[in-house]
Amino acid sequence: MKLDSRIPSGPIEQKWDNCKFEMKLVNPANKRKFTVIVVGSGLAGGAAAATMGELGYNVRCFCFQDSPRRAHSIAAQGGINAAKNYQNDGDSIYRLFYDTVKGGDFRAREANVYRLAQISVNIIDQCVAQGVPFAREYGGLLANRSFGGAQVSRTFYARGQTGQQLLLGCYQALERQVNAGRVTMFPRHEMLELIVIDGKARGIVTRNLVTGKIDTHLADAVVLATGGYGNVFYLSTNAKGSNATAIWRAYRKGALMANPCFTQIHPTCIPVSGDYQSKLTLMSESLRNDGRIWVPKQGGDSRPPGQISEDERDYYLERRYPSFGNLVPRDVASRAAKAVCDERRGVGKTGLGVYLDFGDAVRRLGRHVVEERYGNLFEMYERITGEDPYSVPMRIFPAIHYTMGGLWVDYRLMSTIPGLFVLGEANFSDHGANRLGASALMQGLADGYFIIPFTIGDYLATAKLDKIDSNHQEVRRAENEVNEQINLLLSIKGKRTVDSFHRELGKLLWEDCGMARNARGLQHAMGKIAELRQEYLRNVNVVGDGGELNQSLEKAGRVADFFELAQLLCLDAFERNESCGGHFREEYQTPEGEALRNDDEYCYAAAWEYAGLGQKPALHKETLSFEHVHLAQRSYK
Repeated sequence: MKLDSRIPSGPIEQKWDNCKFEMKLVNPANKRKFTVIVVGSGLAGGAAAATMGELGYNVRCFCFQDSPRRAHSIAAQGGINAAKNYQNDGDSIYRLFYDTVKGGDFRAREANVYRLAQISVNIIDQCVAQGVPFAREYGGLLANRSFGGAQVSRTFYARGQTGQQLLLGCYQALERQVNAGRVTMFPRHEMLELIVIDGKARGIVTRNLVTGKIDTHLADAVVLATGGYGNVFYLSTNAKGSNATAIWRAYRKGALMANPCFTQIHPTCIPVSGDYQSKLTLMSESLRNDGRIWVPKQGGDSRPPGQISEDERDYYLERRYPSFGNLVPRDVASRAAKAVCDERRGVGKTGLGVYLDFGDAVRRLGRHVVEERYGNLFEMYERITGEDPYSVPMRIFPAIHYTMGGLWVDYRLMSTIPGLFVLGEANFSDHGANRLGASALMQGLADGYFIIPFTIGDYLATAKLDKIDSNHQEVRRAENEVNEQINLLLSIKGKRTVDSFHRELGKLLWEDCGMARNARGLQHAMGKIAELRQEYLRNVNVVGDGGELNQSLEKAGRVADFFELAQLLCLDAFERNESCGGHFREEYQTPEGEALRNDDEYCYAAAWEYAGLGQKPALHKETLSFEHVHLAQRSYK
């Protein structure tokens, strides 16, 4: 298989315009003849479904939640980046492009990143027109704040609930199309298989999560916008329902999986509180604008923070990275937190925590200003921990958050299966080895509102699509595969719960393929994952049956996919003998403990091709070239 990224010709500033002009169009009357399936209704999927409905396509949108309003995009807190330069502080499209490539440790495709920066300025206008209540300055202009990896203020926000407000704007646009009859919603439906006919994506098989009914849905193209796979680690900041089944089933049907080892550790999460905790809670990166991160200088110092004087505190990010301070990128901040905790200078009962202190901000700005900026986040923290962050510092620690890896796509967001497009966190395209804060919402909306409406039209205008019906042999085969998987899981009747297996898998991944990785640990993890998967298939206990609402069965299918994904994740990490961004191999680091890349051998996107269960997948390499942001050792000092 030869990877063709289909990057347009011309100067980087003109590539997207050239691409749009070169693409074939579907005239308005013909759009009504095409049906498009969109799986996922978060910012990427909801925006895509709404925009394609507005254009006149027949759209079927699927989500496993009871409403698109409950998509995990709602959990995003801090903001959305855009190169508007409202602060007149030196920002530009080129600087956002530069910061994103550098922040991703030079492992992203330049052309995609530049397009993202270009489109960012249009996203804000679109969202304001939809009524999204962004924060504003006294004079009425939209406000901005800073995020990690940047020295300018380009992040638009709505207190600490930016994702929620953006999703409500997107949801209203989607519901308008539902009311117009151009979008049909299928809530509480989970995609369990991709239908591929004559090499093209032509539909999906779903399970109705309320009734258990297996259904087939056929279309002319399929769009996956199903988010990331962070829940493979069990404990993460993702909603419990977030999973990898849709992209994993597409991978098994021929879509390549790219850079699965590029997983992001977020530095500002509430620390783990017990062995049976089911998820972790994120404290927005925006808090690092005004909060100062520190630990005691002396190891083993367990005094309350108020008893530790200023000269006994180590503001270690400000000390190590004076140019960026507390606003270094997430991967840098996370590793630095781990390092001080490894030195026995961590705080809290477990010693796995650092302080995020707002004492200076309250004294400098006044409590009312801090409350205006972050009030809902402070309330959430107090409800979870029982501690008032206005009077005592927050305790934070890194946790699994975002996944930069995903299905490989070309410049037009199409996977290696023609007709299968992948948007948002489900693809690998824009963030390299580390995503800058406030860029997830930007990518999801760019893909959904501004890219897929063009690129899917070109595919539909040029592809030869024969009529198919539900009796086609590939449709029947896909249905049979789903039923066989369900019957297998229900028939095992073992003694362990699905969650017990998932928890064990997650702990194994966190220890051997988390913030720090090495060859020995990765080999150990791959062996143990294989053993654990075999035990799962003979000893898991899935209660109930398939013809009803059955959350045990839902989780069982997802965890079965997580076992396979975990193997690929560790293999990808093992084969990449360098450190870059969120992928930190202990064998490859600078004398100062920073990530050490190997550009001569690993300046590529690793795209893996499924070779069958238990078989080693084939590796395909997309060579990354850097003509505008020259390869250099990252420095935030």
